[in-house]
Amino acid sequence: MTDRHDTLKAEWEESVRVALLAEEAGIEAIIPVARWKGMGGAVNFNHRNFETFTWAAGLAAKTEEIGVFATFHVPTVHPVRAAKEVATIDHISGGRFGLNIVAGWNEREIAMFGVPQKEHDIRYDVADDWISLCKELWTVEGEFDYDGPHFQSPGCYSEPKPLQRPWPALMSAGNSPRGQAFAAAHADFNFVVAKDIGTAAEVATNGRKLANEHGRDMQIFGQAYIVCRETEKEAQDFVREYVYDRGDWAGVRNLLDVLVPNSQSALGDGWEAMAANLIAGYGAIPLVGTPEQVINGMLAFADAGLDGITLSWVNYEEGLIQFQETLLPMMQQAGLRE
Repeated sequence: MTDRHDTLKAEWEESVRVALLAEEAGIEAIIPVARWKGMGGAVNFNHRNFETFTWAAGLAAKTEEIGVFATFHVPTVHPVRAAKEVATIDHISGGRFGLNIVAGWNEREIAMFGVPQKEHDIRYDVADDWISLCKELWTVEGEFDYDGPHFQSPGCYSEPKPLQRPWPALMSAGNSPRGQAFAAAHADFNFVVAKDIGTAAEVATNGRKLANEHGRDMQIFGQAYIVCRETEKEAQDFVREYVYDRGDWAGVRNLLDVLVPNSQSALGDGWEAMAANLIAGYGAIPLVGTPEQVINGMLAFADAGLDGITLSWVNYEEGLIQFQETLLPMMQQAGLRE
């Protein structure tokens, strides 16, 4: 959330370049943030954002190996339509598509669809019914009637089925008790949103326990942003520049007020640190410093029992080139990559 000129512009050719660089570096998947309007402030963060199903379909046709996810807000599309779109992109990609499911937290965006925002736990109840209908559409042959607590669909039918069986990879970012329960029941991957690696490890342990109770295995991913320079001072100076000198503090206040009403009053002394972290990497854990320090940070994620991490950069193209040329060989030497 900064006014630097080299942040993502949400232009199609840029998306293709980033996806191909990530694929060349051997990164498993590319995962989009889905937004419908911006956060106001100086840069109106995320105001320009591709619709992620059609974005994923386009990138699936441009790539050959990398997984491509769409991030989807449950209240915005009926599951009968979404299930067909998922199957379509899975065929376009040759079986490389995945779905990141969001129950729908941003009330200002959901209101655009004429859908009243439901209570937090009820949103996950709807998501549970939503994905349950999708799963039947992906697996049941012929017509069937679906009568769930939130969706009633007579004469359901969907062909072709996805290439991946029983269905493409499902992803979530449930961190509340209800969110973790949803992930444990349905997700193959769950993101941990945590202030530090120790807290992430606790959430991961609980998430795996819940998944095991459902007889399922679920991978737990942390989130990190990378600022890697030759010296730690250079890296820290860059963070100060793009966060404190050029960060969108008005925009991050708007974002936090959506998450926590009257956030500055409610969060007190912790508001600035949370705001700075959102500007720096959208709430991810920092991997800031020399290449050696970045690798040590990745090892800390692995030692805490996390299965993987999502990565972001201020400049994705420069970051991915540095990742492949500098960090990847060091990751292989450290046993983080084969």
